Amino acid sequence: MSSPVPHIVIDAPYRSDVVASPAPEIGWRTDTDAPGWLQASADVEITRGAEASQHRIEGRMSTRVAWPFAPLAPREEATLRVRVTGEDGVTGPWSAPRRVFAGFLGEGEWQATAIGLASPSQTAQPVCLRAEFDVTGPVARATLYATAVGVYQVAIDGTDVDDQVMKPGWTPYQHRTIHETTDVTALLAEGRNAIGVRLAGAWATERYGFRENARPLYAEQPRFAGQLLIEYADGSSEWVTTDASWQASTGPITASGLYAGEDHDARRALVDADGRGFAQPGYDASAWSPAAELEAIRTPEARVSPFVRRLDELTVQEVITTPSGRTVLDFGQNLVGRLRIRVEGPAGTEITLRHAEVLEHGELGTRPLRAAAATDHYTLAGSGVEEWEPEFTFHGFRYAEVDGWPGDFDPSAVTAVVIHSDMERTGWFEASHPLVNQLHENIVWGLRGNFLYLPTDCPQRDERLGWTGDIQVFAPTASFLYDVRGFLDSWLRDLALEQVDGVVPFVVPNALGAARPAAAWGDAATIVPWVLHERYADVATVERQYSSMKGWADVLIDLAGPRRLWEGMFQFGDWLDPDAPPHLPANAKTDADIVASAYLFRSADAVARAAALLGRDEEARDYARVAEEVRAAFLAEYVTPAGRMMSDAQTAYAMAIVFEIAPPEQHAQLGERLAELTRLSGYRIGTGFVGTPIIQDALTRTGHLETARRLLVQTENPSWLYPVTMGATTIWERWDSMLPDGSINPGEMTSFNHYALGAIGDWLHRVVAGLAPDAPGYARIRIEPQPLAEFDHAWAEHLTPYGTARAGWTRGDGVLRVEAVVPPNTTAAVVLPDGRRLEVGAGTHEWEMTDAAPAAPASRIGLDSTLAAVIDDLEAYEAVGGVLEAVDPEKAHAFRTHTRWSSRRELGEALFMHAGPETQQEIAERLAALSAQREKAHADA
Repeated sequence: MSSPVPHIVIDAPYRSDVVASPAPEIGWRTDTDAPGWLQASADVEITRGAEASQHRIEGRMSTRVAWPFAPLAPREEATLRVRVTGEDGVTGPWSAPRRVFAGFLGEGEWQATAIGLASPSQTAQPVCLRAEFDVTGPVARATLYATAVGVYQVAIDGTDVDDQVMKPGWTPYQHRTIHETTDVTALLAEGRNAIGVRLAGAWATERYGFRENARPLYAEQPRFAGQLLIEYADGSSEWVTTDASWQASTGPITASGLYAGEDHDARRALVDADGRGFAQPGYDASAWSPAAELEAIRTPEARVSPFVRRLDELTVQEVITTPSGRTVLDFGQNLVGRLRIRVEGPAGTEITLRHAEVLEHGELGTRPLRAAAATDHYTLAGSGVEEWEPEFTFHGFRYAEVDGWPGDFDPSAVTAVVIHSDMERTGWFEASHPLVNQLHENIVWGLRGNFLYLPTDCPQRDERLGWTGDIQVFAPTASFLYDVRGFLDSWLRDLALEQVDGVVPFVVPNALGAARPAAAWGDAATIVPWVLHERYADVATVERQYSSMKGWADVLIDLAGPRRLWEGMFQFGDWLDPDAPPHLPANAKTDADIVASAYLFRSADAVARAAALLGRDEEARDYARVAEEVRAAFLAEYVTPAGRMMSDAQTAYAMAIVFEIAPPEQHAQLGERLAELTRLSGYRIGTGFVGTPIIQDALTRTGHLETARRLLVQTENPSWLYPVTMGATTIWERWDSMLPDGSINPGEMTSFNHYALGAIGDWLHRVVAGLAPDAPGYARIRIEPQPLAEFDHAWAEHLTPYGTARAGWTRGDGVLRVEAVVPPNTTAAVVLPDGRRLEVGAGTHEWEMTDAAPAAPASRIGLDSTLAAVIDDLEAYEAVGGVLEAVDPEKAHAFRTHTRWSSRRELGEALFMHAGPETQQEIAERLAALSAQREKAHADA
């Protein structure tokens, strides 16, 4: 294919043509095999009714293009298409047309009354609502606008209007609500019609807070509001709107909560004597009550984030009978969703489904759930085969305990239904190391489970909150794996609304009440918008969030005062440093003041760059000046002239290097000490939430790729791969959420699905595979792979706004091959492992070079070898550990984890406290045998 063929995209939720604004941004990806293809111009055509008009764009712009036509009117439908001309002068064909539907309401159009149950008998009582209406002629179009403080589904004449789940999701209801815009034309018929609503509380009625502080925040009862616009073929129209004329009743869902689970009594199904459901016309609603008009719902906005849907199904992998005789189902993957069952039995039989992420000593491990029961109940109607899935709750689980099943249990009767926000998958990674591949898969599943309307910390316990610190560190990884722009754009709107005098709360929406400054958490306000710009060329979000970014930075600058250091205040710090006690997760090796002041610099610098991007030159200079003052204060206070940090810990060094606080001429000293600390720890991770996303970059930027490799492939606790060896299928909250003996970490805060420590994914993509943006939105790509010793290959692929880019490498027979795919209308800067630097255009490229052999370990190793030499020699290290393990596993563990692997101490000296003379002699003999084997191999070679 030589003619360029574009495919148009619009700024709308994934898999939707419904846009939320009158002037959505548009873009297109071009397919062509013409090498080095660059766009010279593009013609965009819009068809509105019978009229078409065109707009020409000169140059390369093809992503996040400002709407070039007159604004859309509410409910206006149009089609867009585009054709492109390359710099070679060839003009391609028109793209396939893309429908655009204006899903926003007109000014003053929202008139719906919020309604619910008049006399609920319990808090957060699920309710059903209904109304009937007449369609008086042929319908041209029917559009439903609906929202809830709670979660809902609508059916018209017995058919659900869409396949969305838990809509409209969670926003800070007092500030912002979301409406769905649904085309329901096909569901209406001339004559009598009915509309039915199923409604529950979910986020709106949940109790938030920890232990005795938990309380309802938004509402005691759910409420719903909606309006249906019927546009007739003759040009007339009418609204069907929620009001006091609607009817309400309780139904088969007798209780529902995010944390508790859902109870469903099928005997209470709302079906009348003639078999009609409550969402069908003619249903006998004589036992129903008038709906109550409730507190008004804030005028909702059209959705900008993707829908939540059922996106996968998993079958039972194993049926386990626990030591106590319980039946537990293992689905083989920690997931977020619920169970769908098919069952037959006597009326009144109650089936109980309890969910948990792990087993502990063979039983369902529910302690980490804290106050979340995570339990569903289904009571059979006794009407033959019944199929059921909870509707208004979700659980984080791999295992489910089943109780009360009638008759013989058939595992094929239970399916795990996976739900999350329906984002487009855009990134993939693979390496020759199977444990690293599983680590990456765990990162992907962690994102899926915690990207459900908003980015949460965990999906299973009595929390599930939008913790700002977690997404701040994970946003780069997330933006590679999925198209998260609309998802995070929506969340950032809520962040700005929840700021109090510039202070960003710990969680958004702010379910915990008070807001106080915390470094790395509140900095989501400045960093996440910048990530969206870096990865999507998203200037619009930066511009909208600029006052939020500036407000946060101003808070920090004021707190720092003339010293330009943020000191002595509450901080989370390097949260969950592996050396912190289980019940004191903020007790990190890196001083919290160092973390705070580093983030003060980072946020001031981010605001300066944002101001420059937006043309606010004076503010850019002001914030850049403050950032320089913070830099100088930080270096004077926390970095010695010899290149030592006052907190001599990995996170401190990594921040100074990666945040570019320390000058380039000092990076070598800082990197050398960081590498030394990493080796001294036995190549075990020593960082928490702040240091973990950046330590590998700090090591590789300062020339310590082998140290970074050893840190990556470490399998002993704590490490990225330790959970993988323990069977993890998602990222854990703690490095040791499960201890080596199979017991759950004693800390009260323990999750097995918590993506923050999976932020290493970004390093795997950018550095190991070598694929990164070199200009906003991948308009220019950077191909710079850094092949790891003992790996045979690695590659990454990413669907950029311009098309698919790929980078990777393979080695074999002494040759290293690097490959790259550069999408049309982009260029790439290439830095090869042999030092060559190239500029290439669109197309497929490959380079070969000699593969340098890795340095061989010393041929002789013994008790007089240094500890550094032993830890750098895996065969020797395993030989020593193997002898100690056979004699005394506890002492072997202590030796591995507590030894400082120094170049100034000998192995024999270190063994003095861990091994008696006989054991030391056995180790000496084992090492002598290893040395002899190596010397023979060398002689034979």
